Amino acid sequence: MTESVPDRRIEDLLRTLAPQVLGVLLRKHGQFDACEDAVQEALLDAAIQWPSGLPDNPRAWLLTVASRRLVDAWRSESARRTREERAASMEVDPHGRYAPEADDTLTLMFLCCHPALSAPSQLALTLRAVGGLTTAEIASAFLVPEATMGQRISRAKQGIQKAGARFHLPPPSERKARLGVVLHVLYLIFNEGYAASSGPSLQREDLTAEAIRLSRLLVNAAPGEGEAVGLLALMLLTDSRREARTLADGTPVPLAEQDRRLWNHGQIGEGIALLTSVLGRSGPGPYQVQAAIAAVHAEADSDTETDWPQILALYTVLEAIAPSPVVTLNRAVAVAKVEGPAAGLSALSGLDAALGRTHRLDAVRAHLLELSGSPAEARAAYLAAAKKTGSLQERRYLMGKAAALDAAGAS
Repeated sequence: MTESVPDRRIEDLLRTLAPQVLGVLLRKHGQFDACEDAVQEALLDAAIQWPSGLPDNPRAWLLTVASRRLVDAWRSESARRTREERAASMEVDPHGRYAPEADDTLTLMFLCCHPALSAPSQLALTLRAVGGLTTAEIASAFLVPEATMGQRISRAKQGIQKAGARFHLPPPSERKARLGVVLHVLYLIFNEGYAASSGPSLQREDLTAEAIRLSRLLVNAAPGEGEAVGLLALMLLTDSRREARTLADGTPVPLAEQDRRLWNHGQIGEGIALLTSVLGRSGPGPYQVQAAIAAVHAEADSDTETDWPQILALYTVLEAIAPSPVVTLNRAVAVAKVEGPAAGLSALSGLDAALGRTHRLDAVRAHLLELSGSPAEARAAYLAAAKKTGSLQERRYLMGKAAALDAAGAS
């Protein structure tokens, strides 16, 4: 054991190791539900014990604990003695000689995207098993109640078991069909890290870093897939703004007000190079279009110098090929930049049914109402947004905007 370890370092380590450990157990035992439960119990033990000192081989430690949990679970269920003995014989060597150090994370991702599952179940299960997101975080990403998402994840694990899925990469004929779900999962993991739905921090660098890492693995495994390259480019270009997105106390800084000298220009260069390498091969997919939007922002020295008509045109293309309420919301912001806040407000019409439970629609509406000279309505919208966000920093920022309008009205 080493000296005491910061909680953040432990969280990052557990997030990286969890899918690798689950992959090893699935390769040997094949029971998704039981293996995932065992890994979760091992992670809980690690979260309790590791702050006082990391084991010499954290991966082997997790494998040992998870394997023992499997054996205990099977014994408690009166499993066949032969299966108990086989599982016990596979117990991890404490020195880490149990399994090769190969990263099975991509294989695990494709397993979670098994065609026996519906697309929403594939996404939910992969976010849980690979991304390490909580049920509440996944529910927030899907805009559904937490209880509904918990049931969906449980059914997905049972579906993998019933389908008799084996732990190996699918053949090329199936891999293409599952790739879209894998990309969507990586996109959601990154988004949860870039704009955390709850908690004390606006950003979760552990999630964005893991999403970028997995995207690099995917691009290396499938270098000809334009959308995989486009997604990696999008992540790099978006993550390049990380240092400028908050003040020292964690307060969010809107894109228009960010100090672009703080942007990571190495990431910007890599992202643009990746995007350039795939654009023009065929019709661009939604991740390439989003990366192109991020590139337009990255190439401008300030918000006023940004080519907003080009961004609006790109959002119009994106809305045509991958329509969603969030795309429409972002397009409305671009409309406001090009045609004025009144036009942007008009573009928000019809979004309440899909986005009324989230804070983002109210926040955008508040900003546009403020720009259009309607401070009372803007204040009400900022307060409505503040009530809906689970992010403490977002709530503080939105409450501050409402308070500023109060102060301006009183003066």
